[in-house]
Amino acid sequence: MQTVLIIVGVAAGVAVIAYISALISGLQNNTLNKTLGAQAHLSVRAPDDVVTPAAARLPGAAQLTETQPRAQRLRSVANWQALLALLEKIPSVAGVSPMVSGAGLALRGEAVMSIALMGVELERYDRMVGLRTKVVSGAARLSPGEAILGRELAQDLGVRVGDRLTVQTSTSGESLRVTALVDLGIKDLNRRTVIVPLRAAQNLLALPGGATSLDVTLHDVWVAQTLAQSLRTQFPYKIESWQESNAQLVSALNAQSVSTGIIRAVVLAVVVLGIASVLVVSVVQKQREIGILRAMGATRGQVLRLFLVQGAVVGAVGSVLGLLLAVALIWVFTAFVRGSDGLPLFNITLALGTAWRVALIATACGVLAAIAPARRAAQLDPAQAIRL
Repeated sequence: MQTVLIIVGVAAGVAVIAYISALISGLQNNTLNKTLGAQAHLSVRAPDDVVTPAAARLPGAAQLTETQPRAQRLRSVANWQALLALLEKIPSVAGVSPMVSGAGLALRGEAVMSIALMGVELERYDRMVGLRTKVVSGAARLSPGEAILGRELAQDLGVRVGDRLTVQTSTSGESLRVTALVDLGIKDLNRRTVIVPLRAAQNLLALPGGATSLDVTLHDVWVAQTLAQSLRTQFPYKIESWQESNAQLVSALNAQSVSTGIIRAVVLAVVVLGIASVLVVSVVQKQREIGILRAMGATRGQVLRLFLVQGAVVGAVGSVLGLLLAVALIWVFTAFVRGSDGLPLFNITLALGTAWRVALIATACGVLAAIAPARRAAQLDPAQAIRL
């Protein structure tokens, strides 16, 4: 009964570790997908305009420290076509999309809305953010004179697929026909996003042949910061990773990871103490049997290995049962926990690698927990143990 109870305890601990790991992993992946679903992992822009000193500072000369900062104007990335080809050759880069972005107004009848105008090459941009998967009405198409709108912006303007609206900037204006409405996952983005062909945005923002940024997607989003630091040493551009533009999100993800690690460590400690306590009690209760085994010729090493194997078996059996329980908990969460739209909140799966790691760690903890009781059993004197 003691063995059964400790196996149940190990199974519960393993289930908690596996379920929490899968839950946090799914939550983080869902958060990253929603956050990075409409933005680049890495952006390359022209450097900021700064005030150039009139002359070099001379030793001992007075210097004016109050300088009026220069207003930032819309600028193109220099030689962006050549830079795009270089970026695409980097092994960690999944895709590169040139973009012309700026502010403007969308007008239709009496409705006037401020917008973020984005000029893109549709095929490149779709490979980067999966724009076609976000279409809720119409078909994603960007021929000259056409535009794709965020769902909330279309609602505010009172337009549907096939309707026309006017986009006005500080330098130009153009009448565009709506081909599709998209849901970018964030209402604020949906309320101000207008996507037009790259050339149309160049004309509207008076930036012929230019690109205000090169948006880069990576195979592994977590190498963005390292790649950005490497590119800064090679090119004189303003290069920003998604970690830098979403510093609070990264801090929250790190806090979640640390909290999960602490929970796992505490649960493992409880599992180890539980196995050790049961084996210690077993040694005390079975001193006579251990003494008889020793008297019959069992060596200290054999007695030691006996309890180590018992700890390993408890850890292994508890791990298998715990993983099955974790899978059941994940199924319950996916089946019964729903959002306001009736769909699961986010996808949770127990990765095979995570399951193997949890099982191996639990089995190793079982062996470690058995070391002290096993040594105690091996050191028992046969004559003394039999008399007890």
